[in-house]
Amino acid sequence: MITMPEPHIRPAVPADDEHLALLDGSLWSTLHAVTPRPEPPYPPFFGERHPAEEFLVAEVDGRVAGYVRLTQTIPLASHAHVLSIQGFGVAEEARGRGVGRALIRAAVAEARARGARRLTLRVLGHNTPARKLYESEGFAVEGVLPGEFLLDGAYVDDVCMGRSL
Repeated sequence: MITMPEPHIRPAVPADDEHLALLDGSLWSTLHAVTPRPEPPYPPFFGERHPAEEFLVAEVDGRVAGYVRLTQTIPLASHAHVLSIQGFGVAEEARGRGVGRALIRAAVAEARARGARRLTLRVLGHNTPARKLYESEGFAVEGVLPGEFLLDGAYVDDVCMGRSL
């Protein structure tokens, strides 16, 4: 059995842009994406709406293996205690090896460090692997938007999940 080294989780830096753009483009699937399939050359990963400081990166053997984005979705002082995961991806070759779990745990720890009391996310109803991971890390379904997206000719639910910190 081949074992994979433990992932190293760190804050993203601007130099990660190209690696993350390539990773994100390679991961596109209607299992989790609601936007059209991106085509190379991929646009920059970071930008005004998605600054590098909102991301944590997983590295395995010095290579980028995944990312998670942690952001405040409602920019009001009265909502500052709630952060959201809005972007999560793990390289195909790193799946099932603890990278995604390490990223989710790091996001929880980072949210706590930032003073958040709640962490939320949204996931497509048919994305069973992601939902199982989130549930195993303490997230619970807090709402369902039925048939919110039309993907490959089928209506798909948008599932809102959250957890206390």
